[in-house]
Amino acid sequence: MRVLLTSAGLETEEIKNHFISMLGKDTSSVKALFIPTAAIDAEAVKVLPKCMNDLIKCGIQNKNIKVYDLHIGMDMEELGQYDVVYLCGGSTKYLLERINETGFRAALLKYIGTNGLVIGVSAGSIIFANNLPDNLALIDTKLDVHCAEGEKKGKVSFPFKDKMRLTDTCALSIRNFPDELEIIGQ
Repeated sequence: MRVLLTSAGLETEEIKNHFISMLGKDTSSVKALFIPTAAIDAEAVKVLPKCMNDLIKCGIQNKNIKVYDLHIGMDMEELGQYDVVYLCGGSTKYLLERINETGFRAALLKYIGTNGLVIGVSAGSIIFANNLPDNLALIDTKLDVHCAEGEKKGKVSFPFKDKMRLTDTCALSIRNFPDELEIIGQ
């Protein structure tokens, strides 16, 4: 399992470098699935170029990034062709509805379970926590993003406390759940 939950994406060099290490391969050959579905209002749409740039600044080639808006589902066979799934921010509720209604939920959870890498940004992170019904239930806690103060850097103990807070400059890294959980950044 390789999941990176963030408020603001690859906002710092530390988070960017951690993401690259999670990829575990030369970024020029990485194939990414970019999902902007949550961006349904003007404010969220304005952030999409920054999100796309997160991938490009890591060395992922533009030609290797597929934009996918979840109007229909995707099976595990197709999803498995991607090295990373990038879930953008916006409306958490709308993103969860699309994931559940299109059947993408099963493929995404299987992808994660077979060591596929997922990065969530804001709403794309919250879908994995228990903030809303029908969430993806990866972490059994509420997740607050864009907080002024966040969790302390370092290993995270399991079981989780009732609520985790992420600033725009920190992230929750999940590898080999529940053994390798840590807050990176500040």
